[in-house]
Order: sequence, then structure tokens, then C-alpha cells
Amino acid sequence: YDAAHTPSRDRRSFPRPHAIMRAASYARPLLTRAAKRGATAGLDPGTSSALPLPSIGPQISRTPGHPTFSATATRSYNASLRDLAVAPRPVNFGIKVVPERAAVVVERFGKFHKTLGAGIHLLIPLVDQIAYVWHLKEEAIPIPGQTAVTKDNVAISIDGVLYVRVTDPHLASYGVENPIYAVSQLAQTTMRSEIGKISLDKTFEERATLNSRIVALINEAANAWGLQCLRYEIRDIIPPPGIKQAMEMQAEAERRKRATVLESEAEREAAVNRAEGAKSAVMLNAEAEAEAIVVKAKATAVSLKVVGAELRTGDGREAARLRVAEQYLREFGNIAKAGNTVLLPADVGNPATMVAQAMAALGAVGGSGLGGL
Repeated sequence: YDAAHTPSRDRRSFPRPHAIMRAASYARPLLTRAAKRGATAGLDPGTSSALPLPSIGPQISRTPGHPTFSATATRSYNASLRDLAVAPRPVNFGIKVVPERAAVVVERFGKFHKTLGAGIHLLIPLVDQIAYVWHLKEEAIPIPGQTAVTKDNVAISIDGVLYVRVTDPHLASYGVENPIYAVSQLAQTTMRSEIGKISLDKTFEERATLNSRIVALINEAANAWGLQCLRYEIRDIIPPPGIKQAMEMQAEAERRKRATVLESEAEREAAVNRAEGAKSAVMLNAEAEAEAIVVKAKATAVSLKVVGAELRTGDGREAARLRVAEQYLREFGNIAKAGNTVLLPADVGNPATMVAQAMAALGAVGGSGLGGL
């Protein structure tokens, strides 16, 4: 098929029906010869293996770190983006069905022609070539472990997971060679750069902030490659054995410190509670004693008032004489029991005289109110 047979006004526009028939007439003998070669080689003529498979380059990657694929690998919509980036080109049979959340980049005569979305599409065999197949779903790309040096010169081993998706199939196909490999390498270098800006302790504390900064820096470069980094998650941060042992000892010391502080605070609170309890007990006892004294004083005052009122009557005075006599005799007997020496009044045999003396003393203490006793 010669390029002169294509419409000259717009080669990228869809060809006319007669052009399709002309291309099909040229393609029919080629397909027949390919089927005969496949039958001679013992292959099924109806399979795609009987047809020559154009490739996009060598199947063994020339870039260090790229995965290696066999010659039988094909571009499947269920394959990962890493495989789709370097897999061989599928054969164009004229009809292409693109599933949902997928995109197919078509080239015409080696030049980008269009991007096919989900649905059924008609292509010209041998004229249109399926250059790239991409799925548009989010994919998790593991970032292998690597060594990074923190701000305080501690070498740690760190790995993560990068979540990306293809936003522009055209840029993903022609913006960079193997965009998944490029974005994974960018994630590694960015992670090392960000780890070098913070200390080891901050690495564990600011993991979320570190992830967001890495995503922002990756998207600055990945947008030109038709990729979008949705998020980046650090999986493991492994310090050297010596640093790990020192961190464990530091954590143990910190736990002991917190235990000692908590124990001292508990003792302080207990002492304060005991002091407050003793203070409250003393105050309550004092208040109780004061109330008791007041009650006793009021009772004494009431009793004295009643006694005084009764002493002003004749019966009261007689009762007072009798009570004084009883108390005098009882106390005199107690004095005799308590000591070996007893002072006896002059007239021991006359108790009336002793009662009269006691009443006279009472009258002298009472003043004018008791003078008549």
C-alpha cells in the first residue's frame, strides 16, 4: 500500500469507503500469504501467531532496572502499567473493541493519529497501528527499599507504595520512555531528598507530612508524562541495629521516667489528701467542741437561772440547805478516804453548825440575792 493512495487534504481524517476497500484489497493477499506461512509452520491460520507481529523495539530493556519481557508478551488490559509500557504492539485486524477504563493509542504511518476510548472502533489494517494500550485505573506501584541519610547523619532503609493512574494516554506514550519506571525512580530520589531535610525522630513523627510533600514534588514532573500521583505511603522505616537499640533504650528510659513521675505525683496527691483529711478532722472536732461548750454554757445558764429563781422561795431555800448538807457530808467523807490526815472542825458532832457555816458562805458569795438565806 502506497501513501500516494491516501487523501491528500487530511491524512489523519477517517478515510472514505472506497479508500477502505482499496486498502482491504491490498491487505488480502498479504494476509493470505501470512496464513500459508503459518500453516506451513504448523500453526493455526486463524490465530494471530500466524501474522507478523510488529514490535516497538527490543524486548530486552537497555535501561538498568527495566523489566525483561519475552517475545510472546502482549498488551492486555489486565496487565500492569509497568508491563503495558514495554509490551509488544498488538495486531490490527480492522476492528478494535476497547473496554471501559482503557485507552488505545493509534498511529498512522508511524505518526500519532488518535486515542481510542471505550467502545468499538474501525481501523485500517497495515495503515493504522496500535502503538500503546493503557488502562486508566489507579494502580499501586511498590517502591523498593533504599538507603537514605537523615539530617542528623543516620542511614535508614525505607520503602513505600506509590499510587498512580494514567490521565493522558498521549503524553504517557510519547512524553517519556517507560513512564512507570521514570515515576518510580523519581519517587525514590524525591524520598531520599525529603528524608535528608529532617531528623530521624521527625521521620517517624511527620510521616503524613512527608508523604504529602513527596506527592506534590512527583506531580510536578509526572504531569508532563500523562501520569498523576494520587498518594504515596511509606511502608517501613528501618534504622541501623545500633540506632534501633539506642531507640529502644531511650524508649525504656522514657517509660521509666514517666512511671517515676506518675508515682511521685500519686504520692504527692496522697499526702495532700491525708493533710486535707487531718485538717478537716481537726476543724470538725474544734467546731464540735465549741458547739458542745456553747450548749453546756447555755444549759448551765438555764440551770443557774432556775436554781436562782427557786432560791428566792422558801421551799427552794430549804432544798438548797439540804443539798448543801448532803454535798458537805459527801465531800467530807471523800477527804477522809483520800488521805491519812483529816482536819476536823471544832464541833464535829453538830452537823447543823457545819451546814449553817456552808449556807453563810453561800450567802456571802451570792451577795444581796442570797443574803436572806
